[in-house]
Amino acid sequence: MTTVPQTTEDQQRSAVVTGASTGIGEATVRALAAEGWRVYAVARRAERLEALASETGAVAVQADIAEDDDVARLVAEVTSGGGIDTLVNVAGGARGTDWIADAKTEDWEWMLRANVIGTMKLTRAFLPMLRATGHGTVLNLTSVAALVSYEGGGGYNAAKFAERGMTRALRLEEAEHNVRVIEVLPGLVKTEEFTLKRLGGDAEAAEKVYAGVEEPLTAEDIADVVRYAVTVPHHINLDEIVVRPVAQAATHKLIRRGR
Repeated sequence: MTTVPQTTEDQQRSAVVTGASTGIGEATVRALAAEGWRVYAVARRAERLEALASETGAVAVQADIAEDDDVARLVAEVTSGGGIDTLVNVAGGARGTDWIADAKTEDWEWMLRANVIGTMKLTRAFLPMLRATGHGTVLNLTSVAALVSYEGGGGYNAAKFAERGMTRALRLEEAEHNVRVIEVLPGLVKTEEFTLKRLGGDAEAAEKVYAGVEEPLTAEDIADVVRYAVTVPHHINLDEIVVRPVAQAATHKLIRRGR
C-alpha cells in the first residue's frame, strides 16, 4: 500500500473524520478546520458534505467506510493530497431499543457493520500511512454504552463493547510504531439525528429522551474534547476520556428538572 513520507509535528496537521455529515463528526470537522488542520470530511451524504466543505474548507469525500471499494478510493484520494497524521473514527450509530427477546437481526447487523466493521476497515487501511508519519493518532468515538449495559440497549452495547475492545487492542499493538490511540466515550449528547434515527424517526419519543435535562452535552462539546485530545503534544496519550453532562452522574442516574 502507498504511504506518505515521514513528517514532523510542526507541519500542517491533517485528519480524516468520518460521520462528518451530521452531529459530532460534523462538529469535529469544524473544530479541526478552525485550528488550521487539513480535514477530509467523510460520510455517505454528498450534499451535506459539500455544504460543510464550502463553509470550512474541508475536503468532502463521499464514502461508506464499510465498503472496501469506497475505503480504497478514500485512501487513494488522501494519499494524492499528501496524507494524514490523524484518523478520527466517529461514524456509527444505534438502531432500536428492543430487548434481546425481540431483537431484530437487521438492526444488530447494521450496528455491528457501522460501529465495528467500518471502523476496523478504515483503521486497517490507514495504519501504514499513520505509522509512516512517525507520530500518527487514531481516535475512536465509542460511548458510555461500551462501559455499562442497559435494558433495550443490547445491540448498541454489543457494538460499542466490541469497538472499545478493538480500540484497546490497537493501543497495545501500535505503541511500538508511536501511534497513539485515544478513546472518547460520550454520555448523553443531544444531536440533530442520533436519537431520532435510533427511534425510527419518532420525533416525540426522541425529545422525551432529553426531557427535563437542563444541559445535555452538545456535538460541539464532544468535538472540543476531540480537538484537544488530538492536538496535545504527541507524547501525551489521553487513553480514555469519559464525557457526561453533570446531570448524568451515571448511566442509571440522570437528573431531570422542570418536567
